[in-house]
Amino acid sequence: MARRWLGIDEKRESLELNKDDRRLAEILGIDLDGVSIKGKGALKVDTVYACIRIRSESVAKLPFKVYQEDEYGVRRQNKHAVAQLLRLRPNPFMSAFDFWKVVETQNCLYGNAFVNIEFDQRTGHPVGLWPVDFTKVKIYVDDDTGISGIMRPRSKLWYVVDLGYEQRKIPEDEMLHFRGGLTLNGIVGLSPIDQLRATVENNAAASEFVNKFFKQGLQVKGLVQYVGDLDEKAKRNFREKFEEMSSGLKNAHRIALMPIGYKFEPIALSLQDAQFLENAQLTIRQIAAAFGIKMHQLNDLSRATYNNTTEQQKEFYTDTLQPILTGYEQELTYKLFLDEEIEDGFFVRANADAILRADIKSRYEAYKTAIQSGFKTPNEVRALEEDPPLPGGDQLIVNGNMVPLTDVGAAYRKGGDGAGQGEEDAGEGDPSDAGDAGDPGS
Repeated sequence: MARRWLGIDEKRESLELNKDDRRLAEILGIDLDGVSIKGKGALKVDTVYACIRIRSESVAKLPFKVYQEDEYGVRRQNKHAVAQLLRLRPNPFMSAFDFWKVVETQNCLYGNAFVNIEFDQRTGHPVGLWPVDFTKVKIYVDDDTGISGIMRPRSKLWYVVDLGYEQRKIPEDEMLHFRGGLTLNGIVGLSPIDQLRATVENNAAASEFVNKFFKQGLQVKGLVQYVGDLDEKAKRNFREKFEEMSSGLKNAHRIALMPIGYKFEPIALSLQDAQFLENAQLTIRQIAAAFGIKMHQLNDLSRATYNNTTEQQKEFYTDTLQPILTGYEQELTYKLFLDEEIEDGFFVRANADAILRADIKSRYEAYKTAIQSGFKTPNEVRALEEDPPLPGGDQLIVNGNMVPLTDVGAAYRKGGDGAGQGEEDAGEGDPSDAGDAGDPGS
């Protein structure tokens, strides 16, 4: 309307585009030549996918169990409602393994994972754990002090979940919030993908480059020389015809014909000349280090030996998995138990012994040490192997040659100090004892 007031002719042009047309993406501001790694798009990068798969499956294969610590020691509580929930099925649609894969995958992608807790209104115990899509959740701080950005004892956290048809407000004690990455304020975790955006984009671009390199039939780029002038239309037509004739897998190792007057000069630039392989390997190592993954887990055995692979695997469990599991254990313990249960010593712990399940030699050697050292009974070890108890297996066993530290050297101190004196005392014995033994009638 304003254009008509100014006397400007208004021309409208209708343009029909389908979803596969590049012009539609250009109108919407989407760069089809770029690589999108936002959110789930990062999983298209093979290194990121492998790292997240390794971490999520490593967490998911460990059983989370309920224990109680009191004056009698630490005991497992298998019949507790929380134990039943974590052991088999956190919700009707997910096994425990799939549940923890969902949680850890969201932690790796977004630095945060949310799980809504469904409670039994009668008992107050949890009856369901429901993972929530991170992209649908916003965190609000209810600050009644009037000082924005500062947490006070009276401040409260609220999680607002966008369900599409409504927004649901969930209090802090009904939402498990796992922070898988770094955090600057203790409330929201930082997304590893966002922090590694440049590195991940480099890895994605390298994969795309290799993909195109092979799709073009391993043909090198070059210059076409022509003596004379060509208009833009003629240039475009020749380029399209020439690429159609010489590029692509179907044209690999075939002879390309050049029209009279044209000459093709290839540009010989190999992947080695561009140090492509070295740069790609460096990028993979940077991504793996950020996720705490060892290179041998990504099937890179270029620097691997049997000894350092074993040590790196131990480092993965202690340096990568242990911090993750500690965060899970603390959040589960704080929000899944009643206040009086926490006071009674209930807590959740991930059973890291399951890591040794596939290594029977190491597992049996550990059992042998535990039994012979006297801190586990044979029946306790049998329970770990899911074998029934046996009579007499509840007794602690220890090597008979072992003595308390206070009794070390007692045999040598009889009758005086020194090894020689001890040996003489041992040989002499008690004369009264010898007489009794030699005279049966006395």
